[in-house]
Amino acid sequence: MNVLLRLAYKGTRYAGFQVQPNAPTVCAAFQDALQAVLGERPDVKGCSRTDAGVHALDFALNFHYDGHIPPARLVLALNAHLPEDIRVKSAQPVPEDFHARYAAHAKTYRYRIRNSAVDDPFDLDTCWRTAGPLDVAAMQAAADGFVGTHDFKALCAAGSGPAAHGDTVRTITACTVERQGELVTVTVTADGYLYNMVRILAGTLVEAGRGKLDPAAVPDILAKGDRRLAGPTLPAKGLFLLRVDYPGGALHPTEGGA
Repeated sequence: MNVLLRLAYKGTRYAGFQVQPNAPTVCAAFQDALQAVLGERPDVKGCSRTDAGVHALDFALNFHYDGHIPPARLVLALNAHLPEDIRVKSAQPVPEDFHARYAAHAKTYRYRIRNSAVDDPFDLDTCWRTAGPLDVAAMQAAADGFVGTHDFKALCAAGSGPAAHGDTVRTITACTVERQGELVTVTVTADGYLYNMVRILAGTLVEAGRGKLDPAAVPDILAKGDRRLAGPTLPAKGLFLLRVDYPGGALHPTEGGA
């Protein structure tokens, strides 16, 4: 049986999702739980390779197993063996050829910014703070320039694989900036992402919000493809994988369901 699970996790303690030697990862912790519940360690296909310190509210993964435990029972069984900062939210059977990464047609990320002179002790690990005032209208004007199909080389960490091979065209379908009190959020939906793309995009919007970058300059930054023209790469701790979408909306989270 091929089963799709939706996870939420706080990435602070982990060196990303993917298994790495000599470092704790979300996938390794999840496979430990699988070993305890199923007596085996199946290969896990994750929807994304989140970096160290990045969090997820709706991370999708799939794996094959013999099905002797119904998917609906896997939720509680796995959560009993997972660390408190990783939780399975739902499980459902999917077609045998389903792959959580390759089947996804869109992913939504959110970057959280605490716009305050003082840290909030309750979100130190899940927000990046900046003290200076941010002009959210200017940030949104800059964000609008990123929507569409573009070459996003300027928003890709130098030396990454896609940048080296010219595979840097992606489509952003939505990019919004919102403020609620001191909290400013940047939410991006795209068909795919380059390495550090959302963190660089958010850093570029912050520069616009500080008045250091003209929002009208975004098309030129993209056209020139020069990483140096975009804003800084913001810290990983403010980034969340918010949602993963699959064609037709048929594969959606169902609370603990099969």
